[in-house]
Amino acid sequence: QVQLVESGGGSVQAGGSLRLSCTASGYRRSSSWMGWFRQAPGKEREAIACISWRTRYADSVQGRFTASLDNAKNTLYLQMNSLKPEDAAMYYCAASLRVDDCPLWASQYPYWGQGTQVTVSS
Repeated sequence: QVQLVESGGGSVQAGGSLRLSCTASGYRRSSSWMGWFRQAPGKEREAIACISWRTRYADSVQGRFTASLDNAKNTLYLQMNSLKPEDAAMYYCAASLRVDDCPLWASQYPYWGQGTQVTVSS
């Protein structure tokens, strides 16, 4: 059974930083893609980063957020710097079975974390 457990959310002022973690169990990633999504109230869940043999980012977070993998710990990270109020959302990690290229749609990820809230005050 695959489980993804997230941690690291919280409240921060604009310009601040947070690091999210997502530890996977029961998931043999190999070359499969993992991703970070976020969902603000009243909005659709959006992909913001995906990582496998390379990393891709949404334009809205490019240059501010960094996704990384620690394969030895089965843990995915998202370092978020220069946070803006519009970054406030529930953040989710997700794991796919795809190895070809970054899955951009939530439906392409069968495994999800429970979410962790990020609040950014101006």
